[in-house]
Amino acid sequence: MEEDYYEILGISKSASGDEIKSAFRKLALKYHPDRNQGDKEAEEKFKKINEAYQVLSDNEKRSMYDRYGKSGLNGMGGGFGGFEDFDLGDIFSSFFGGGFSGSARSRKKNIDNYELDIEIPVTLTFKEAVFGVKKEINYKIKIPCEVCNGTGAKDGKKTVCSHCHGTGKISQRQGFMSFIQTCPYCNGTGEVVKDKCGACNGKGYEEESTSTTINIPAGVDNGTKIRVSSKGNLSASGVSGDMYIRISVKEDKYFIRHNDDIYIEVPVFFTQAVLGATLSIPNLKDEKLELRLPIGAHDKQQFVFDNEGVVNLRDGSKGRLIAQISMKMPKKLSLEQIDLLEKLEATFDVKSEHDSNGEDSILDKIKNWFK
Repeated sequence: MEEDYYEILGISKSASGDEIKSAFRKLALKYHPDRNQGDKEAEEKFKKINEAYQVLSDNEKRSMYDRYGKSGLNGMGGGFGGFEDFDLGDIFSSFFGGGFSGSARSRKKNIDNYELDIEIPVTLTFKEAVFGVKKEINYKIKIPCEVCNGTGAKDGKKTVCSHCHGTGKISQRQGFMSFIQTCPYCNGTGEVVKDKCGACNGKGYEEESTSTTINIPAGVDNGTKIRVSSKGNLSASGVSGDMYIRISVKEDKYFIRHNDDIYIEVPVFFTQAVLGATLSIPNLKDEKLELRLPIGAHDKQQFVFDNEGVVNLRDGSKGRLIAQISMKMPKKLSLEQIDLLEKLEATFDVKSEHDSNGEDSILDKIKNWFK
C-alpha cells in the first residue's frame, strides 16, 4: 500500500498552502542529510518528504493526486520524479535563508561586483518622527568604472572560471542527492578576473556623490525602513537599485514613546494630590490639555487621553497620551507648616505619640523624611 503524501507531511487534506510549507520546512530540517550523516532511514524519509512537497505545493498536481492518487501523476510532464539531481536553492532558499544558491538580488551583486540596493541611516528629532518631515539626503552611490565597464578586469575582459567551467554552480554528491550550490570562486558569475583594472583596482566601480529629497511620513520610529525606488547604486546595464532609509529617533526631553502611545511625567505637589486639582499639561502639538486630579490621587497614577498619541503607519489610527503623576514632597518644613500638619493629622484621629513598641509616630516619620 502506497504512503499518503498528506500523512508523510503530517497534515490534513484540507491544509492550506502555508500549512504545507510549514510542515515541509519542519520535517526537511529534521531529516536533512547534512544533519543525519550516514543515516539511510533519514535519507529515505527526506526523499519522501521532498516528493510529497513537490506534489502538494503544486495546485495542479495536488488536484490530480487528490482525485487519482500517484497513478494520476504519471502523465504530467515528469510528475514527481527527478529527485536525484536538483538545485536545492530552488526550493530551500525561501525556507533556509538561501544558503544553497543565490537569490535574484545576490546574482545582481555577482554580475556588477556590488550590491545595487543601499541603506542610508537618517536621524530624526522626536517631533520629526511623530509628525513627518521632508529631508534632503546627501549620500554616495556606486557607478560602473568607465574604463572596465564595471567588470573590474583589465580592458573589460574576464576569463571563464575553471572550477565551474562557466556555469556559476558546482555540485557535490551526498548519498542519493547532488547538492548544487553557487561557485565560491566566481560567486556564481561563471567568470573570473585574471588581470585587474588599473583605474578601479579591480573593484569594478567608482563612487559618486548625489542627493535626493524624500518625504518621511508621520509615525516612523526607531528601526523603520523606507524604500526609495531607483535611488541606489547603478549597474553596468544601466539599472539602478533601491535606497532604503533606516530611521533612528532622538529622545525627547519630556515625552517617551512606546509604539503609538506617548508617556509624560507630570510633577504634582503632595497637597494637590491630597486635595485634588486641575492642571494644564502639553500634548505633542504643544497645545494644553486639562488634567483633573481626583482627591487622594496617588504617586505614579496614570491618566489617559485617547487619540493624542502617534499616527499608526498602517491604518492611520492614533495612539494615546498617558500622563503619569510624580508626587513631589517638600524638602523642608517651617514651624508653622509643622503645626498645621499636626492639626490636620489630629482631624484624622492619627496618634502622634510613640506607641508601646517604641516606634516613631507617623508624623515623626514624615518629619524625618524632610530632614
